[in-house]
Amino acid sequence: MRRYVSLVIVMTLLLGSLGLSMASATSSFPYQAKVSTAALNVRSEPSLQASIVGQLRNGDIVTVTDEESDGWVRVKRNKLSGWVAGYLLRKLDGKGQASNPTVSSPPSSGKVSTSPGSTATVLADSLRIRSGPGTSYKIIGSLSQGEQISITGSQSDWLKIRTSAKQTGWVAKAYVGKGAAQPKHAGKGLRGKVIVVDAGHGGNDPGMIGTTYETEEKDLTLSTAIYLKQELQRLGATVLMTRTTDRKPELSERVRVSESANADAFVSIHFNSSERQNTGSLTFYYSEKKDRPLAQAVEAELAGAGGLPSHGVSFGDLHVLRENDTVATLVELAFLSNRKDESIVRGSAYQKKAAAAIARGLANYFG
Repeated sequence: MRRYVSLVIVMTLLLGSLGLSMASATSSFPYQAKVSTAALNVRSEPSLQASIVGQLRNGDIVTVTDEESDGWVRVKRNKLSGWVAGYLLRKLDGKGQASNPTVSSPPSSGKVSTSPGSTATVLADSLRIRSGPGTSYKIIGSLSQGEQISITGSQSDWLKIRTSAKQTGWVAKAYVGKGAAQPKHAGKGLRGKVIVVDAGHGGNDPGMIGTTYETEEKDLTLSTAIYLKQELQRLGATVLMTRTTDRKPELSERVRVSESANADAFVSIHFNSSERQNTGSLTFYYSEKKDRPLAQAVEAELAGAGGLPSHGVSFGDLHVLRENDTVATLVELAFLSNRKDESIVRGSAYQKKAAAAIARGLANYFG
C-alpha cells in the first residue's frame, strides 16, 4: 500500500509539472473525435519526421486513446492507428456533437511559435506566398531565405503575412521562425536529412504502359522508389514515401507529405514515353533558384547509370514541383515506348543502379 501511495505522489508531481491533473490522465481516455480538416496524416510516432502510416478525411470519427504534452494525440479508426495533430480534431460530446479542438495549438516542430503582431524570418531557400491558407490557392509571390516578414494572422498550418514591400498573403508556418535562418536539418551529406520519395501514378492510374512487354509504369516507380528509400536510409537519411502500396495519392497529397514533414528534398520517380524512339533519362525542375541545383546534381549521377544515356535537365511545369515549397525534382528514368529501354528497366539491376545514382546525387547536393 505504501508503495502504491508513493507511486501516486510521484505521478501527481510529474503531471503537475506538465499542467495536467491525475483525473485527466486516468479518466479522459478513450473519447471520440471528428477530423476537421480536408486530409490528416496519421504518423507512426508523435513527430513530423515520423513515417506516414495512413490518412484520415474530413468528418472521419476516430477514437483518441492518448495525448502528448506537445499537441500530438494517438487515434484509432478501424485497423488504422497512429499519431495525429490534435488541434485538427473536434471532440464529440455525449450527443455526438463536435465541440472545441482536442488540442488548442499545433504540435511543436522545433521552431519558435509565431503570433499576430510579431515578426519572423523565412527559413526555406524559397517560400511561395499564396492568396489563401493552403496549397490549392494561387501563388502570388515568393520570399527568399532570411527575409523578414510581419505576421498578421494564422489559420491551421498557415500564416497571414505582410512583406517589407507591403505585399500580403499566406505562407506555410513550417518554413518561418524567429532569429537567423538556419537549414532545416543542419550538416553536410544525407545523415539526418528528411527526404520524401514519390512513386508516380498508382491504383487505377497505371501511367505509361510499355509498348513491347506491357510493363506498367506504376509498378516500376514503386519498386524503384523502394530501392531508393533503402539506399538513402543506408546513407543516414530519414525517408518518407508518398505511397508504399498500389494506391494513387492525389498530387496535392504528395506535396502535403513533403511540406508537413518539413522535408529537406522531394524526389518523384517516373518513366517516360514518346512517339519517337527516344532512350534514356530526363530530370525536371520548376524553380531555377530552388530546384535546378538538385536536378543537376541528380542528373550528373544518372547519366549513363545502368547503360542508358541522359538528356540532361529541363524545366517542367509539374504540380509536384510547382506547388512544392520543398526543394524538388522529378526524374523520368527511361522510355517505356522504347523496346530496349523497357527490357532494361524491367530488371531489378537497373532499378537498383538508378536508385543508387539518385541517392548519390542527393548526397552531392547536400555535400
